[in-house]
Amino acid sequence: MATEGLKKMMGQVEIKSDGDVFHEIFKSRPHHTSTMSPTLIQNVELHDGEWGNVGSVIIVNYTHDGKDKVVKHEIISIDEEKRSVAYKAIEGDLRELYKTFIITVHVDTHGENNLVTWTFEYEKLKEDVEDPNTLMDFFIAMSKDIETHHLKVES
Repeated sequence: MATEGLKKMMGQVEIKSDGDVFHEIFKSRPHHTSTMSPTLIQNVELHDGEWGNVGSVIIVNYTHDGKDKVVKHEIISIDEEKRSVAYKAIEGDLRELYKTFIITVHVDTHGENNLVTWTFEYEKLKEDVEDPNTLMDFFIAMSKDIETHHLKVES
């Protein structure tokens, strides 16, 4: 069976917390997300490389659709000017469904209003694999958890 090839999905959420801080978290401090969104992210550990460097490999234990899951991903790009970080899944649950799965987080900062954009680029292993809609919901919910955490810290 042939699959449809590389697909793209985007989701956005507006946050009131500092967009630069949000970018910094996903670039250099993703291990702090388990404190900011503990119901979704249980653990983030550095497997290889250094935090905040392209080529570093990170293992994330998370809960998605009520199930404990794990992903090992590599940071494949960091763009300071665009405030974006891209990760490519190299092992774990996502690789059981998708031949390729790349997650990019991009933050647009405009004063007090900041827009977080999540982009998935993925290729299904089989045609009957669902599009990752609930995973996008997961990332939007995690973004809101991080925003709530930072608004509490700032006040």
